[in-house]
Parts: sequence; structure tokens; C-alpha cells
Amino acid sequence: MQYVKPLHLFQNLLKAHALERGRLLGLDVGDKYVGLAVSDLDNKIASPLSVLIRKKINIDLMASDFQSLISELSVVGFIVGYPFDRRRLAPNASQVKLFIDDLSEKGKLDGLKYTFWDECFTSKNVELLLKPLSLHPILAKTIVDEFAAVQILQAYLDYTNKNESRKQIGEM
Repeated sequence: MQYVKPLHLFQNLLKAHALERGRLLGLDVGDKYVGLAVSDLDNKIASPLSVLIRKKINIDLMASDFQSLISELSVVGFIVGYPFDRRRLAPNASQVKLFIDDLSEKGKLDGLKYTFWDECFTSKNVELLLKPLSLHPILAKTIVDEFAAVQILQAYLDYTNKNESRKQIGEM
């Protein structure tokens, strides 16, 4: 796996030939679960996909799951939620980087590009929306992780698409 700057990932995607373009996968990495969201083929809209159980002992299995998703959905890059905090290192930041490092070490995702995107309050926002529904705690947690991934990916898509539109308008 190779890290690229957020805008470079999207710009490279736009430069690719139509047959080489693919979708982006949003990841919300938590202690126990990794929420997943996928973009549409035009990379405009994020949709919930699933939740993977995260354990150190099953990282090889997770890498295989990601390989399957990459081929089934034509995924070309990961947008990984990252807790940016300018004042201090957020405790979750190291676990996100460790997760990406562990996935990279497996060698199953070579050539795949990824970038980090701010996940500030994504889980909290979904929790507040779900609270009135009184869902079973386990079901609520998986929904929170899945839809936090949607928020991360959608925020990235909105930003990059808006930036690309401004760039095109400036060229006119």
C-alpha cells in the first residue's frame, strides 16, 4: 500500500482512462470494528458497505477480505478516517496507523493507494442520530461504524469534487 496526498489520489483517479477508473473505499478504523463505505462509479456518493471485526490475529483474513472487495467492486484506493487534532496526538491516531501498517505488511494490497481524511466527530454524529431509535447496543455499534465510514468518504468526495469543479471553472 502506498500513501498519497488526498488531492493527488483523486486527481490521479480522474486522469485514468475510463476503463481504469474505480471506486474508493472509506474506512472507519475502531478498536473492535472497521466500518466500510464504498463510492459509486462516478465517485460522487458514498454508501454503507459492511463492518469487519478487527483483531490483531485476523489481520491476514482482513487483508484477504479487502482483496476480494477490491476485485468485486473495482476499488482503486482507500480513504482512511484519521483523528486529526492539532493540539495533541489523539489516542486513536496511533491505532489507525498501526492498522494500516499491519495491512501493508501482509503484502496482499501492494499497489493500492490510500490517504487519510479527518474523521472528527463522525462516530459521535451517527450515535446522536441513532439514540432515539433505542437499538440493541451491538447493532447500534456496527451501524455507527458503517455510517461513520460513509461520513468520512462522503466528506472526502465532496471536498475533492468541489475542488475539481473550481479548478475546471478557473480554466475556462
